[in-house]
Amino acid sequence: MTDLRALPAPAAPTHRSPLHWLNNQPYLLLSLTSLFWAANIVLARHVGSHVPPITLTTIRWFGVFLILLPFAWPHLKQDWPKLRSVLPLMLLLSAVGFAFNNAISYWAMQYTEALNALLIQSAGPLFVALWSLVLFGVRLTPAQLAGIAISLAGVLTIILRGDISALASISFNKGDIMFGASLVSFGLYSALIPRRPRIHQLSLISFTTCCGALMLLPAAIWEFSAGVRLQFDGLTMATLGFVLIFPSTLAYLFFNRGVALIGPNRAAPFFHLVPVFGSAMAILLLGEQLAPYHLIGYALVLAGVVIASRQGSAKR
Repeated sequence: MTDLRALPAPAAPTHRSPLHWLNNQPYLLLSLTSLFWAANIVLARHVGSHVPPITLTTIRWFGVFLILLPFAWPHLKQDWPKLRSVLPLMLLLSAVGFAFNNAISYWAMQYTEALNALLIQSAGPLFVALWSLVLFGVRLTPAQLAGIAISLAGVLTIILRGDISALASISFNKGDIMFGASLVSFGLYSALIPRRPRIHQLSLISFTTCCGALMLLPAAIWEFSAGVRLQFDGLTMATLGFVLIFPSTLAYLFFNRGVALIGPNRAAPFFHLVPVFGSAMAILLLGEQLAPYHLIGYALVLAGVVIASRQGSAKR
């Protein structure tokens, strides 16, 4: 007779929470990031003349810091020695990823059209690839280059409504240049983020948002003294609530995690989903009609993202 005491105990079932599952889905995380940032561009254009850009950005990052602080504090205390050891890098990440990038993009939306901003946004992966190459010798593989080109073609198909001749009628103003500068800045952030110290994600976000807000504070004070002030009405409060939660707290947590899982060059093509989601919002929220060029553009963008994101980067 078999001695039941000698049999191995059954393995305990493993239960993974939905948050644990989401934290290991880079393609979903990056797709949601693009969705939130697309909504941010649409909203910024809508409230551009109503909400001061620097004040909005300063409140945005102070708000995110305060939201995360109760959860991040234990990790910040534990990770402080690592943060202090690479303080110049962390301050640079705060400046290019939070302070300059966001303030200049909100400011730009007072001078440019959403069409132009979406067109410029589609160049985001090229800036990431350029910074990765210049700083670290990381070059695109042929598959990644092809994926970016295909998804860029899809973006242009949507923005130009299937008419390539419309490209000649697009003119660029100072708002377009400012928005392009914000993408150059965020491309640098994307290339640098994999070089951050191995710390908890909440430590990273809370530290960089706090530093970014402090960097912007003198400019926000100047903006206030110049008479450009926040109006605490319903539109302002709704804008602040949305911006704090979706394109700020969740989007940056998702983006940093996605880049940590698959790297900056494989994550970069997801920038192209921003104008795709933006045009979809125009269809759903503004009553624009779905046209064949939308479907063609979506298919090209999706194909390019899939091709580029499934290939690794080569080292020069």
